[in-house]
Amino acid sequence: MQVFKNLGLKSFFFLTIVTFSNTFHAQTKPKMVVGIVVDQMCYEYLFRYQSKFSKNGFVKLMKNGTHCRNTQYNYVPTYTGPGHASIYTGTTPSNHGIVGNDWFVRSLNKDTYCVADSTVSPVGSNYSGGKSSPHNLKANTITDQLKLTYPNSKVISMSIKDRSAVLPGGHLSDGSYWYDYTTGGFLTSSYFKKELPSWIVDFNAKKMVDAYMQQTWNTHFDISQYTESGPDNTPYEQLIGGKITPTFPYDLKQMKGEKPGYDLFTVTPFANTFLTDFAIQSLTSEKLGETSNTDFLCISYSTPDIVGHAFGPYSIEIEDVYIRLDLEIARLVKSLEEKLGKNNFVLFLTADHAVVPVPQYLTDRNLPGGYLFATPLLDSLKKKVETKFGVNFITAHDNNNIYFDRKLMQNKQIDLTIAQEYVKNEVRAWTGVKRVFTAQELENSAVDNEWKDMVKRGFRYEESGDVLYLMEPGYLPTGSADEKAHKGTSHGSAFNYDTHVPLIWYGKNIPKQEVFRKVNITDITATLVHILNLQKPNATTGEPILEIFKGK
Repeated sequence: MQVFKNLGLKSFFFLTIVTFSNTFHAQTKPKMVVGIVVDQMCYEYLFRYQSKFSKNGFVKLMKNGTHCRNTQYNYVPTYTGPGHASIYTGTTPSNHGIVGNDWFVRSLNKDTYCVADSTVSPVGSNYSGGKSSPHNLKANTITDQLKLTYPNSKVISMSIKDRSAVLPGGHLSDGSYWYDYTTGGFLTSSYFKKELPSWIVDFNAKKMVDAYMQQTWNTHFDISQYTESGPDNTPYEQLIGGKITPTFPYDLKQMKGEKPGYDLFTVTPFANTFLTDFAIQSLTSEKLGETSNTDFLCISYSTPDIVGHAFGPYSIEIEDVYIRLDLEIARLVKSLEEKLGKNNFVLFLTADHAVVPVPQYLTDRNLPGGYLFATPLLDSLKKKVETKFGVNFITAHDNNNIYFDRKLMQNKQIDLTIAQEYVKNEVRAWTGVKRVFTAQELENSAVDNEWKDMVKRGFRYEESGDVLYLMEPGYLPTGSADEKAHKGTSHGSAFNYDTHVPLIWYGKNIPKQEVFRKVNITDITATLVHILNLQKPNATTGEPILEIFKGK
């Protein structure tokens, strides 16, 4: 009390008010969180294409928010399903269970898709792709935690891809919606809704995709300005829609012919515009951010991945997609600021993975890279296994995982450890393979090194294979050595071209700064925990990005 006597009564009340004000400031939550995930976005795109970006899209977020410039995926495989699950659960596949987009289920003797659910029905359509739910997701998302803590908060999730809508929205989503390839609208499943909300019925009735498919996709700027990319016509690009060259313009009406062209639509930047329209409509129709509860909107742009697979990261097509996506980000941010005000929402933007340059493009430039043609190698391996053990127990090959029929091996009294070691040694000899691990050593190992650690974080004993391998940098596994194998590209590796992605935070109380230390993708949810004043979701292993809270 002597301290307060010396300060005087006025000073005492001043300190009390300041202390209360600071505490209250630290506890205030945004009216809304917006999570944007761009499917297949390389970190460098923010800089390579920046001279052609507008002032109000990516550049605005980078200059006025917290830009985490060294954000990495800390596991493999780096695919869409695991990426979205890891962003929103704050942990890796070893915990959340989404070990790939697909994986082999031994008990069913077939592959399963990460969000496939035969117990639910499509809602809003008869499209079989509507049979989706998060039932394979074995951990809670940050959106689940928000709903558990504040049941009146609203969570809405959307994407072109079903897995990119289902996994971010989590188990307790108020509505997760994805693209219907049979109608050109949006649908959901009976897991989430008994019927489509009327606003989505009205949105679908506009038949916007039909109108887009009468248009031509040409470059936003004159094609001569696309100096950040290679020539328009290269041997590394796939052909779409019956075209005989992978070149602009893309006359969609001509390319679709007599068909609606709803699948072709997703390979155009108009699909990003379509999704942005849907997101902006949801702000008003779902009354997001209008109550005392914090709402959460999850938006995942799938088209960059679809285009990137077909044309590669040095194509004019992918550059144009990002130039146009920048305008969609600007339009979305403008709508958020007009509706809620800049200081009433928090937005983060990241990617579910990046991408390897087309390996043939690399080798033609004397850079490391190449292909592993898996089909003939696996056929040979199966014959060797049968000769060695008297029976072929290899049943599947997914995501660089080789699966054994463990029940057959048990019946034949084949030692699992010996068999795994034998196959491991055979796979090690394959051209392009960097490291090989057995399920036994991953299950029982402690920390080994960065490569083994990344494989272990993406591994689950039941869902993963018996032998897992990593490719050398620049290599892609594919089927057989035909002409198509050398066109387009993919992702899934442990290397920086797949793991290094953008991460930008913007909005309420987000400081302007660049963060260069390593940030793991699992740190996003761990940071949202403190923005939203929540308990950590049950399996979160990430750590909060402390720089975002500096000065608070």
